[in-house]
Amino acid sequence: MNTRLRILNRSARRAARLLRDEDGPTAVEYAVMLAMIVVACIASVNALANATADSFDNTATEISNAFGS
Repeated sequence: MNTRLRILNRSARRAARLLRDEDGPTAVEYAVMLAMIVVACIASVNALANATADSFDNTATEISNAFGS
């Protein structure tokens, strides 16, 4: 019976230490920040690609109009 109490006590201490440990939440916070940065980068590249495509389309139209084709 004494060993059961020791195992239970050790398990309770490990569970309490796990709840006090802040490494897990910190890692999750960093992962969320990284995900937000990745989403912002993808959105920026997408917007830049669309603006560049529109610029090329406008340039092609202007050149075609200039040569009367």
